Amino acid sequence: MSAKATVDSQDNRETSQDVAGIQTRAARGWRLWLVLLLLLLIAGFIVAKMVSLNVQDQAFLQKQGDSRVLRTTAIPAHRGVITDRNGEPLSVSAPVATVWVNPKAFEAENPAVGKLAGLLGFKPGEVKEKVARYRNKQFLYLKRQITPDLAESVEALRIKGLHVDREYKRYYPASEVTAHLVGFTNLDGVGQEGLELAFEDWLKGVPGKKLVMRDLLGRTIKHIRQVEDVVQGKDLQLSIDLRLQYLAYRELKAAVSAHKADSGALVMLVAPTGEVLAMVNQPSFNPNDRSNLIPAMLRNRAITDIFEPGSTMKPLTVAAALMSGQYTADSVVDTAPGFIRVRGRTIRDHRNYGELDMTKIITKSSNVGVTKLALSMHEDAVRNVFYNLGLGQSTNSGFPGEQTGVLPYVEKKRVVERATMSYGYGLSATPLQVAQAYLPFANKGVMPTVSLLRVDKPDSSVRVMPEAIADTVLGMMETVTNKGGTGTQAAVDGYRVAGKTGTAHKAASGGYKEDQYISVFAGIAPVSDPRVITVVMIDNPKGQEYYGGEVAAPVFSRVVGGALRSLNVAPDKLAEGETQVVMK
Repeated sequence: MSAKATVDSQDNRETSQDVAGIQTRAARGWRLWLVLLLLLLIAGFIVAKMVSLNVQDQAFLQKQGDSRVLRTTAIPAHRGVITDRNGEPLSVSAPVATVWVNPKAFEAENPAVGKLAGLLGFKPGEVKEKVARYRNKQFLYLKRQITPDLAESVEALRIKGLHVDREYKRYYPASEVTAHLVGFTNLDGVGQEGLELAFEDWLKGVPGKKLVMRDLLGRTIKHIRQVEDVVQGKDLQLSIDLRLQYLAYRELKAAVSAHKADSGALVMLVAPTGEVLAMVNQPSFNPNDRSNLIPAMLRNRAITDIFEPGSTMKPLTVAAALMSGQYTADSVVDTAPGFIRVRGRTIRDHRNYGELDMTKIITKSSNVGVTKLALSMHEDAVRNVFYNLGLGQSTNSGFPGEQTGVLPYVEKKRVVERATMSYGYGLSATPLQVAQAYLPFANKGVMPTVSLLRVDKPDSSVRVMPEAIADTVLGMMETVTNKGGTGTQAAVDGYRVAGKTGTAHKAASGGYKEDQYISVFAGIAPVSDPRVITVVMIDNPKGQEYYGGEVAAPVFSRVVGGALRSLNVAPDKLAEGETQVVMK
């Protein structure tokens, strides 16, 4: 090959290498720009996304974040306190806690679950089994109303899905002594019986709401703000005096036990105002522990149970006779020979009392005497007085389940029913109604409204009989507790006492039970300045004694005697030669 050809060949190779180099450099430059473009695009996307997240989607993202850590929780409201007339607590709310879990989020395999079971009183493994049964649920109670100290121990376990809420539990310091009157609430703090139910809207509080931040274990780590204010329940002051309530409860319980009676009730009223000073029943129950509660024990028999009041109605019949204008206090009724036949029925006295004036009719509790009075008057005369004194209608006490009793209309031709009504048969009343019916005799013919709440003065008072007649009948009833009367065991040392015994056969289907009785005593003390009215009712005493003067009257004496001394009422019946010392 020639030298020229060799040179040309070399030049061609060099030229080819230069072109290849140029092409390589061009390819590298294109890839560099492509990478740079991609980086710019990625950076632009990131910037755009950041702008979008911080501007366009900020509200959405904030909401999603808050939904995971922020919670609205309830602020428990305090239920109002119930007190007696002197401010002694009868029903209070104590702080407690409730333990619950979210089964879907609960850490069942957490080693602390076994300790949790022990703290809550469960058997080993019982918590896991319980949660497993409700795995598809989001809420499950483990234990309610535990102590605050125990709640803190549970919270310290830090188990995911385990929650502790604060709330209140109702506690009754006087326990069974005030159980029937005060009533009780359920686990959620809602009134179920008694005045807890009657005044639910007054006592209950309205829970508030607050926004809190919680961690993944459900623990509250920060309080953000209060959303709704708490409205605390209002307090309620009752008319009862807890000292007298304890006294009445003790004596009634002892009497029901001693006479082997089925039940009993006692009501004491403040004579001038109609306030209920004491209201007790037997049998009773402990509202703080209702695990073995028998439903029959729930009844406030003083308000919800009716009975035929028997001879305690005789002073009302005598008052009707005096108000009719046909009789005066000195009028005499011949009760001989100790019985009377009315339409084929025989009405008897315990013995032949012969001629009795109006006072003696009450003193001796003459069925014949009041029968003759009732049948000699207009057919509605006795019933109208009974009705005006509150029988057959509500006392408006506001107590749930209060019974109105039965006060039938009796036609003129139904003389047997008119006769039996005059001495307390054929009608029915509650112990509270009987006590209310005696209010006019203690207030010179004026009847204040019965109240379970403390009042400074009666809301309303109605005159139901002339003052002279009310005072006259009160004086007649005083003879019942004096020598020769049927209620001498109701007497109270140092005080003048007026009252009336009552003994009625218990009603049964188609008639009366011959061997079962209701024993009653209703009375007023002291006579010179009436302060209290008390009715004692003992249902079906099974001992040797069953008359009201033997069973109910002694209870009246002990309770009223203790009440008058507790209320610092001055004696008005001093023994001969005794001098009253007035402390200043």
